[in-house]
Amino acid sequence: MADDYNPMIEQNVGDVGGDFTKSITIEANDNPSTTGDIEAVIDLTYNIFEYLPEVIFVSLYALAMYAAVLLITKKIKGDPKG
Repeated sequence: MADDYNPMIEQNVGDVGGDFTKSITIEANDNPSTTGDIEAVIDLTYNIFEYLPEVIFVSLYALAMYAAVLLITKKIKGDPKG
Protein backbone atom coordinates (compact mmCIF):
# COMPACT_ATOMS: atom_id res chain seq x y z
CA MET A 1 0.00 0.00 0.00
CA ALA A 2 2.97 2.32 0.58
CA ASP A 3 3.82 2.10 -3.13
CA ASP A 4 0.55 3.86 -3.97
CA TYR A 5 1.54 7.02 -2.04
CA ASN A 6 2.61 9.50 -4.74
CA PRO A 7 0.91 12.85 -4.13
CA MET A 8 0.86 15.25 -7.05
CA ILE A 9 1.20 19.03 -6.64
CA GLU A 10 0.40 21.31 -9.58
CA GLN A 11 0.68 25.06 -9.97
CA ASN A 12 -0.85 27.00 -12.86
CA VAL A 13 0.18 30.56 -13.71
CA GLY A 14 -2.86 32.19 -15.28
CA ASP A 15 -3.72 32.35 -18.97
CA VAL A 16 -0.64 33.87 -20.62
CA GLY A 17 -0.68 31.97 -23.89
CA GLY A 18 1.82 29.32 -22.85
CA ASP A 19 1.97 26.22 -20.72
CA PHE A 20 3.26 27.34 -17.33
CA THR A 21 2.34 24.25 -15.33
CA LYS A 22 4.81 23.04 -12.74
CA SER A 23 4.40 19.50 -11.46
CA ILE A 24 6.11 18.03 -8.40
CA THR A 25 5.94 14.32 -7.61
CA ILE A 26 6.87 13.23 -4.11
CA GLU A 27 7.94 9.62 -3.80
CA ALA A 28 8.03 7.75 -0.52
CA ASN A 29 11.30 6.03 0.33
CA ASP A 30 10.66 2.92 2.39
CA ASN A 31 14.26 1.68 2.32
CA PRO A 32 16.17 3.52 5.08
CA SER A 33 19.42 1.69 4.29
CA THR A 34 19.90 3.59 1.00
CA THR A 35 20.12 7.02 2.63
CA GLY A 36 21.14 7.96 6.10
CA ASP A 37 23.17 10.22 8.30
CA ILE A 38 26.53 8.88 7.15
CA GLU A 39 25.72 9.47 3.49
CA ALA A 40 24.47 12.97 4.30
CA VAL A 41 27.72 13.80 6.13
CA ILE A 42 29.78 12.46 3.22
CA ASP A 43 27.76 14.56 0.74
CA LEU A 44 28.13 17.65 2.93
CA THR A 45 31.89 17.13 3.23
CA TYR A 46 32.20 16.69 -0.53
CA ASN A 47 30.21 19.86 -1.17
CA ILE A 48 32.29 21.87 1.31
CA PHE A 49 35.58 20.75 -0.25
CA GLU A 50 34.18 21.45 -3.73
CA TYR A 51 33.77 25.15 -2.90
CA LEU A 52 36.87 25.52 -0.72
CA PRO A 53 39.02 27.34 -3.36
CA GLU A 54 36.28 29.93 -3.92
CA VAL A 55 35.86 30.49 -0.18
CA ILE A 56 39.62 30.96 0.29
CA PHE A 57 39.79 33.39 -2.65
CA VAL A 58 36.88 35.47 -1.38
CA SER A 59 38.34 35.54 2.14
CA LEU A 60 41.74 36.73 0.91
CA TYR A 61 40.08 39.32 -1.34
CA ALA A 62 38.02 40.63 1.60
CA LEU A 63 41.13 40.90 3.78
CA ALA A 64 42.98 42.75 1.02
CA MET A 65 40.09 45.20 0.60
CA TYR A 66 39.94 45.76 4.37
CA ALA A 67 43.69 46.46 4.45
CA ALA A 68 43.30 48.88 1.53
CA VAL A 69 40.50 50.75 3.33
CA LEU A 70 42.63 51.00 6.49
CA LEU A 71 45.60 52.28 4.46
CA ILE A 72 43.51 54.86 2.60
CA THR A 73 41.92 56.01 5.87
CA LYS A 74 45.35 56.37 7.43
CA LYS A 75 46.64 58.41 4.46
CA ILE A 76 43.58 60.69 4.45
CA LYS A 77 43.89 61.44 8.16
CA GLY A 78 47.58 62.26 7.64
CA ASP A 79 48.97 60.05 10.37
CA PRO A 80 52.65 61.03 10.78
CA LYS A 81 53.63 57.43 11.62
CA GLY A 82 52.62 56.05 8.22
